[in-house]
Amino acid sequence: MQNAKNIVVITGSPRRNGNSFAMTRAFTQACELRGYSVTRFDAAFMNVEGCMACGSCYGTEKACIARDDFNTIAAALEKADFILLSCPVYWYSIPAKIKAVIDKFFAFYILGMKDNRMKGKRAGLLACWEEKDMWVGEEAVLKPYLRTLKLLEWSSAGEVLIPGVLDAGAIKNTDGEQRAAALAERI
Repeated sequence: MQNAKNIVVITGSPRRNGNSFAMTRAFTQACELRGYSVTRFDAAFMNVEGCMACGSCYGTEKACIARDDFNTIAAALEKADFILLSCPVYWYSIPAKIKAVIDKFFAFYILGMKDNRMKGKRAGLLACWEEKDMWVGEEAVLKPYLRTLKLLEWSSAGEVLIPGVLDAGAIKNTDGEQRAAALAERI
């Protein structure tokens, strides 16, 4: 299929019935309807240690010398046409498990000094949080996301930021799922 794209989704919530998972589901379903291949990694349920900034990235043909699940994620990201990050905001920040994955994107920065295989990727962001103030998501998730893309020389296809959701299912009272599905159109 000519239009087939390889999409990698990385989630950060440990709540399988939570609001960011609902947005992720809407996005992945929209991608699959378009014939895209979707590989999903739920970081909250994976073993990914934090980056040690050892600088040994790609020294052994793997992205990281740590023996954790990041190398599986990295191998998928290398083949990806599009990367989606999806998470709630926890205590005014990115949840720890997906943050550990993002921190290890340092390997792609190091790799970029040697070759260009990770440059030029496209990405998207889904995020939601309890408070109604947009600045919460903009400061906690959007700024680090955009900075990460700049460092890696990736571009954003779009961001869906939804304030004012806490309880599971609260996303249904917003346009979050519809906007997440619409993001698939911009890949």
